[in-house]
Amino acid sequence: MGFPQHRPRRLRQNPAVRRLVAEFELSSRQLILPAFVREGLTEPNPITSMPGVMQHTMDSLKATAADAAQRGLGGIMLFGIPEHRDETGSAGIDPKGILNRGIAAVREEVGDELVIMSDVCLDEFTSHGHCGVLDEKGAVDNDRTLEIYAEMAVMQAEAGAHILGPSGMMDGQIAVIREALDQAGKQDVAVLAYAAKYASAFYGPFREAVDSQLQGDRRTYQMDASNRREALLEVELDLAEGADMVMVKPAMSYLDIVSDIAQMSPVPVSAYQISGEYAMIEAAAANGWIDRKASVMESLLSIRRAGAEQILTYYAAEVAGWLNEGKK
Repeated sequence: MGFPQHRPRRLRQNPAVRRLVAEFELSSRQLILPAFVREGLTEPNPITSMPGVMQHTMDSLKATAADAAQRGLGGIMLFGIPEHRDETGSAGIDPKGILNRGIAAVREEVGDELVIMSDVCLDEFTSHGHCGVLDEKGAVDNDRTLEIYAEMAVMQAEAGAHILGPSGMMDGQIAVIREALDQAGKQDVAVLAYAAKYASAFYGPFREAVDSQLQGDRRTYQMDASNRREALLEVELDLAEGADMVMVKPAMSYLDIVSDIAQMSPVPVSAYQISGEYAMIEAAAANGWIDRKASVMESLLSIRRAGAEQILTYYAAEVAGWLNEGKK
């Protein structure tokens, strides 16, 4: 007598059974909402390449943060867009600069009910759009940039950020920022390292979102799409320098990298579903080519399945609404 035939379809017969045996699921606490606050706005400004996403006023930013906390999101990642830029990105280290004021306003609004994260990078603040200051040959000066990152990090910590996200891919940035925070008495402020950040073609809409002044590209300091092992080296270096969390950016085209890092990292692993990924789903859905909600959920589940424990996504608030509605 042979063994009974196994039929995996038995566990797919209806929604209740499928829900019972699901290996991965999304929860609101795993989602982080990126948000842009722009100096000089009197009302929120729609980002044309990212339907539904806004550049915020201070008031609308606070309302968005309060809504995120109410929905049970894991956090909010703040980006600032100044009115005036210069070669060194001085607005980024101004205590009254737009990003530092945004952090303080959100912290006052939500306190510790929502994790407040902030971008430690110069690209939004420089007149040339690079993530660091340039030398006389026009190349990014790694070590001079680190000095500014250290100052930025302390400013953002003092403004009220719980977690800092250095995204510039400068060598040694985590060690310099950790030391600066510790010396400033900010030992409890955590660092989320953009450890494996690739020079991606999918960043285009983000550059509209932050009004980027970049001419050219960032391939001399962001990772090349051809490389896989190098991502593990970047993570190992950031961990040795004191990173509390690590991130892969982008997510969609780099799920193999997310998986590799999730298997070796002793700290939480995040992934960023970036602007181009969002824009593609929105464009296809607007044309009736795909089911929007199903595609959004599938895309996020793929990132979780690859091993990310937190996901930065512009869908965070909306998905949290769907998840909360499903619990009623």
